Order: sequence, then structure tokens, then C-alpha cells
Amino acid sequence: MSNIFRNRWWLVGGSVVALMVSTGPINLFTFGVFLRAMTADLGIGRGALASALLVAGLLSAAVLPLVGMMLDRWGGRRVLLPGILLFALATAAQSLMTASITVIYLLFSFKGLAGAGQTPVCYAHVIAKWFDRDRGLALGVAMAGVGLGTAIVPTLVAFMIEHWGWRMAYVGLGVFLLILAGLPVLAFVRDPQKDAPGREAERLAAPLPGIATADALKGSWRFWGLTLGFCVAVVALNGIITQIVAILQDRGASLQSATSVLAASGIAAIVGRIVSGWLVDRIFAPFVGVGFFVLAMIGIALVGTGEGGMVPLVGTVLCGLTLGAEIDLMAFLVTRYFGLKAYGKIFGIMFGFFAGATGLGPVISGLSFDLYHSYVPAFVLYEIMLVGTCAVLLRLGPYPFPARLHAVGGAVPDAVSA
Repeated sequence: MSNIFRNRWWLVGGSVVALMVSTGPINLFTFGVFLRAMTADLGIGRGALASALLVAGLLSAAVLPLVGMMLDRWGGRRVLLPGILLFALATAAQSLMTASITVIYLLFSFKGLAGAGQTPVCYAHVIAKWFDRDRGLALGVAMAGVGLGTAIVPTLVAFMIEHWGWRMAYVGLGVFLLILAGLPVLAFVRDPQKDAPGREAERLAAPLPGIATADALKGSWRFWGLTLGFCVAVVALNGIITQIVAILQDRGASLQSATSVLAASGIAAIVGRIVSGWLVDRIFAPFVGVGFFVLAMIGIALVGTGEGGMVPLVGTVLCGLTLGAEIDLMAFLVTRYFGLKAYGKIFGIMFGFFAGATGLGPVISGLSFDLYHSYVPAFVLYEIMLVGTCAVLLRLGPYPFPARLHAVGGAVPDAVSA
């Protein structure tokens, strides 16, 4: 590989492309686009279908700690490549859905398990070891791929549904996933321990800074506080974003116009990830997080008013900004509060709970609609949840593992091209 392609920022660029088809855009943000077509064809309720999505999230959560252990042991590429293949197959297999709740649960479960190998955890694991002082920016740029996928993938799915039906849309989505994630990982994702230049190889051989997994789980309230805070936040944000297409269609919008609002939230997520990544390298990250979650509270209130025009668009964009910042903040905070020594396993466990919670928001929103014919009761709950997240962030305290001026324990100096 030529020197220009060995620069670590190619890894970030490849991660951007691959994360466009990670579990968020594929599992969650296409869910609302498929929702009306699938429920109408299969004759099932929105809440029932959303509950299958919740099961998928819970199963993904259960295996993510194992994925984290594999990342720490084998590195990113060896975990990502088989994970991408399985996830593509599981996505295409959803074209086989029937009205049987057993079949629905089995197919969603397969997709949830397979998707665990194509999450931001895998990419953050590699990037965190290449970057130290600019770690927030690198993570933010990479995670912007999820927002880019939220902007592009649902629109592509809506097009395929309108022209070929929802079953072929799932097949096309699986093929799209395999190409868009597999090729960048093959070309650019690499672990620094194997590819660093001579002098850097010596530095990378030094012990990684950080604490053991057991110490993170038992030695401080921070791990569980952060886990709970981010879980309730994603419940609230996904409860809005995954339902926005159906919400706007219920208010009389066309599928394409409603999907364009969802796409706007994806663009906002890109901005949120990059801006939050840049900010956390310069401002205490918990303060950055509180600012973004306050924006989400305003956004939920705007969508909940039931007003038309630009109001739901602005509200959805504010939620998208925060959703974009959330994973970036979580990945960054884990490195600063627990270090890199057991980063894969610690972040894998935290992200496992996070992934399990991602499906709860759609269920709460779906049940709110089925029981009350309104999303407002769910929205009130989401506002309370976000207040709790802000309270956790404000209690975290100083970083135990702040950025250092020189490379230590696996973090390549940002001023040196790899």
C-alpha cells in the first residue's frame, strides 16, 4: 500500500462509508419507511412489529460484549468482515417475512445477532487506537457515516418500495450493505499494531493506558451511570426518529415528503457528529453532551405540538443533531474515563445495553399510538428521560485519562502520518 493510503485519515474515511450501512441506518431508520407497507400487507399492528425490533436489539446487546472481547483479541478487520457478510444476508432474508409472529421474530432475531458485528463499536475500537489528541474529531467524522446513512438509505428504501415492493427492497438493501461496507473495510480498516512505522511500532508495544473491565463495572458508578444515561436518551431519540415518517403520513404527508424529513435528520446527525467531535477535543465533553440533549428536548416538544409546516422539520432536525452526537460522545467518554486497556470489551458492554435500548423507543411510541391514538404520552416520557441523562453527565467529574502530548500505549501521535 502506498504511503498516501497509509495515512490514518483514510481509515476514518473508510469508516464513514461503511457506517452508512451500520445497524442504525439499516435496522432502525429504515424501519419507519417499511412500517406502513409491511403492516398493511401482513395485517399486523405497529406495536407488534416494533416489539420484534426490540427483540432484535436485545439479542444484539447480548452478544456485543463478546464482540468487544473479539475486538480486543483479534482487531477490527477480522471481526468486521464476517459481521458485514452475515448482516447483509440477514437483511436480505427479511424479504421472507410472513404474517406469522414466529417467523417475524426469528428473522428480526437473526438480523439483530448478525448486526452486532457491524456497529460503531468495531470502528471506534480501531480509530481510538490511532488517535489521541484529535480522537474526538476522528470519532466524530467517522460516526458521521451513520448520519449520512440516515439521510441516504431511507430515501433509497422508499424508492425501492414504491417501484418493486417492500420484499425486493430488503433484498436490494442487503446487496447495497455488502458492497458499501465490505469494500471500504477491505481497503482501509487496519489495526495500528500491525501497520505502524518502525518508531511507532515501539511506542505501540507499550502497555495501553486504562483500567480492567472488572474495575470499570465494579469500581465506580460512572460506567453504570453513563450506560443508563445513554440508554434512556436513545430510547427517547429513536422513539421520535423511527416514527417520524409514520407520524407525518398520519398528518397527510406523502411517503416521499415524510421520508425527506427523516433524511434531514440524517444530515443533521452528520453535523452533530462532526461538531460534537470537534467540541469534545476543546470543551469538557459532559458539558457538550448536556447542550445537545437540551436541543433534543426542544425538538421533541416541537414535534409533539402537532403543528404543520416547518415545525416538525425543525423538531426532527434538532433530534437528529443530538442523535448524531450521542454515539460519538459515548465512544469518546469511554476512552477518557476508562482508557484503552480494555476499550473493546468495556465499550462493547456499554454499547450492548445501548443497542438493546434502541428498539424500546419504537415500541413505546407504537403502543402510545395504538392505545391513545396519539404520540404525546410517549413524548412526555421522553422529555423526562433526557433530563435524567443531563443529570448523569453533570456528575461525571474530571477525566482519569485525558489526552497526552505524546504517543502512549497505543495512541499514535496525531501530528505524525501513519
